[in-house]
Formats: sequence, structure tokens, C-alpha cells
Amino acid sequence: METLTHANPVIIVIFGAAGDLTWRKLVPALYTLFVAGWLPEHFAIIGLDRKEMGNEEFRAHLRTGASQFSRCERPDDPSWQSFSSHLTYRPADFDSPDAYRALCGMLDETCSRWDSDAFIIYYLATPPAQFEVIPRQLAAAGLARDRTGSRIVVEKPFGRDLESAKALNKALTAVFDESQIFRIDHYLGKETVQNILAFRFANALFEPIWDRRYIDHVQITVAERIGIEHRGPYYEHTGALRDMIQNHLIQLLCLIAMEPPVSFDADEIRNKMTDVLHAIRPIHPDHVHESAVRGQYGDGWIAGERVPAYRAEPGVAPDSTIETFAAIRFFVDNWRWQDIPFYMRTGKRLPARISEVVIQFRPVPHQSFPATAIRDWQPNRLVLRIQPDEGILLRFQAKRPGLRVNLSSVDMHFLYREAFRAKPPEAYETLLVDVMLGDPTLFKRTDQIEAAWSIMTPILEAWEMSAPPDFPNYAAGTWIVEPAEVLIAQDGRNWLMPAAIEQQGEQEEEQKKEKEG
Repeated sequence: METLTHANPVIIVIFGAAGDLTWRKLVPALYTLFVAGWLPEHFAIIGLDRKEMGNEEFRAHLRTGASQFSRCERPDDPSWQSFSSHLTYRPADFDSPDAYRALCGMLDETCSRWDSDAFIIYYLATPPAQFEVIPRQLAAAGLARDRTGSRIVVEKPFGRDLESAKALNKALTAVFDESQIFRIDHYLGKETVQNILAFRFANALFEPIWDRRYIDHVQITVAERIGIEHRGPYYEHTGALRDMIQNHLIQLLCLIAMEPPVSFDADEIRNKMTDVLHAIRPIHPDHVHESAVRGQYGDGWIAGERVPAYRAEPGVAPDSTIETFAAIRFFVDNWRWQDIPFYMRTGKRLPARISEVVIQFRPVPHQSFPATAIRDWQPNRLVLRIQPDEGILLRFQAKRPGLRVNLSSVDMHFLYREAFRAKPPEAYETLLVDVMLGDPTLFKRTDQIEAAWSIMTPILEAWEMSAPPDFPNYAAGTWIVEPAEVLIAQDGRNWLMPAAIEQQGEQEEEQKKEKEG
């Protein structure tokens, strides 16, 4: 198995190390990589945060996170002791030069102990307010001088609109070269998202029909069952469009719509994705209501449990107009996709946690079967399922067994857990390895960030200037958000039930028939 055991030493400095992201995602991913041999022989993880805490308390806290969220089995004492010996914590005020002078000493001491230079990765797992402060302080302390030996990772949200994103990019590029900046979007680290490239460009079957001649429309759904999970103050300044569509969903659209790359070079892939962003038809502020709608959940029932409305969540204003649901119709104005709609929707407190892309093909040009044979007929459909049960599903028509001709939809599916008998790596595992290797393919460049915000900012501005809908306008636990239904119905289409839910319903129906029979 390929590993990084003999790679260059690396030091990962996590700003915000006492926070939820480090506990839930970063350290569980790093521990899994350590167990699998994907960390170099010499590595160190230095955690910095405002909280007063010692090394042992820090390590014990992170072990509980690794126990819950690592792909490995519950950490045993020997493996955790070996891993945690590389963990160090130091309280730090990110606004104070003293913190960076102390960090400089820690880095020098670590490299001296190894008798070797090391790659330094600065990971900003902090609130966005620190995204400009930390690089500036790193530069002032002389910690960003080495353009080949240091990298910085920036989490989302990357700005709140186009102007703030430009300001943040300017602050980062004043200190680091573009090649050193890794703007992370964990969705691009998911196996099925990466598999979109393999599916399209490593097979001869689908690319010839991957255009406006054969595809009717595309639907992208990212649904969450959870609410805001005590993140009211954060979500009140973000909303569904900034939180999900501006980054996760728009990246999925780019992977589906991009032209074939000449090579798998990082900049070639990102160039093709950026071309899609530039081709997306701008939505005029006066017509935003025709192409973009929003919603906010009220109280309701999920999995037999009563859940509160968004406005009743902690930290949320009782008259909040922040959207917890958004649906948008985009068009990509180029030869491949002209006038083919891309519908995307995302929301909190929906019935299930599901992420998938549906490519709906056009109907056959001539239906030669008798009407009695096609009562259950459906157009061909390709479903790229990102979660749960990562995989790809192809729906087509087949004759049902019997003496008469009756067509029915059947599914051909590929699931990772069945095909490879292994659980796919977590997104952060993939992305952290890429940062260590210096591979920016799955990370966003300055032009990508700004192109995405140029699409979204007019929508946000129009929503801020117009009277908000009568919130709440959908009940927790339902798929039906009326403005979104109207949005797609005006084109003579409808939202497709997620494949996982549809299959579950079919299985329950079959079990019911078996019992009755």
C-alpha cells in the first residue's frame, strides 16, 4: 500500500484546536491516517486556541472525538499513545504577537529535535473573523517567508459576498503565494464526488450522451435531517445559500457540467470547473424571484420526535428572516448545456440526510409500445449518490415477467460497500493527504471563489432588499417546500424523490405484499 511513512517531516499547526471541527473531523481523520501509515515518520500536531488547557487534557479530549468519529475501531491504548505523543497544545491569543513568537520557538525546537526541516501546514479551524488576522500575524512573525515549505488551509465560509471574498483573497495572497493556499471544501473530498470525474472521463459509455441533446435536466439535492445544532449565532449570519449552495452544490454543478480535461493536472481540472462558473447565466436582480426561492422550517415531526421551529432554536431571533432552505434554477450558457436547467435545493430539517445528483434523460423520441404496456414508464435516470450508501444508480426500462408486454423501471446500481467491501475514506482524510502532498486539485483557487460569489451575490442582495416570505413556510420533516415546488413546476417538471427514499418505499411495499400474500 502506498504511504507517506518516508515522506518529508510535517508539522500541522491547528488554529482553533479546542473547537468542534478539530474534535469531530480533523484529529479523527489524522488518527486514521496515522493508523493506516499515511503520515510521515516525523510529524507533529500543534494545537493553538484561547482556552486554557494542558497537553494531557487536550489529548484526552481529542481521544473522545477519535473514538466517535474515526473510521478506525475505538482507539486502543498503544496506538493512541503512539499517536497522541505527537500532539501538543498551547493557549494562544490569535491577536497577540506573543503567541506567534512562542509558536516560532516550538517550530524551531521540533525541527531541531528531528535534525531536519519540515513542511509547515497552518490550518485555520477558526471563526471567519480570524481568517485575515492569523495570516497577517504569521507574516509579522516571519513564519510565512518560506514559499516552498509552508501552506495554509482555510475553512468555509470564505467571505459573505463577493466584496468580502475579494478582501480575504487579497489578505491571503499578500502573505502567501496562490500555490500555498488551500481553500477547503470537504464535499470535494467525498469519494462519489471524485468518482464523477472517473465515471465521466474513464468510460466511453456516457460522455457521448452527456449534453443537451439527450439530457432533459439535472437535479442536485443536499438534504439534512438535523437543524442548526446550537449554532444559532453562526447560522443567523449565514443561511442556507451561503452555507451550502455557494460552495458545496455549485462545485457539484461544475463537476457535472465541465468539459473533458486535457489531463488530470490540478490547474487543468480547476480551469474547466471555472469555465462552468463563467458560463452560468447571471440572474438579474429584478428576476431573482423567478429563479431562486427560500424557506424556513417551522416545528414538526422527524423520526417520531417533535422538533422546534428555527425561530425557537437557541441563539435565533424570534422574527428571524434567515433561510434554512434554498432552491435555485441555473442555466449554463454554452454549446453543451444551452437551455438545460440545473435545479438545486438544500435545506435543514428535511425528512432524511441525503446528497445526490440526478441526471434526467429525455424521453425516447418515439414510443412504439402500446399504452397498456407503459403505464409505469419513466425516462432513463442516472443517480450519483453522495450520501448515504455512496454509489451510482442507473434506471432504465425492462419487460416485467409475464405473458403480456408490460414495461417497468428497474435499477442497475454500484455501491462502494458492495463492490469494494471497504468503507470509503472520510473527506478530510483525502484532503489532508492532498495538502501534505501539495496537490491542489480538490481545492478552490482565487478565481473560482470570486466567480462563485459573483453568481450568488445578486441573489443575496435581492433577498435582503425584498420583503421576506411569510416564515416559517415549511414544516420540519417534510419534502414539500411550496416555493420550490412552484419554481420547478413552472417548467413542467417536479422534484424527484431521492433514490434512497424511493427504494426504501419500494422495499416496504414489497414486504407488505409478501405478508398479504
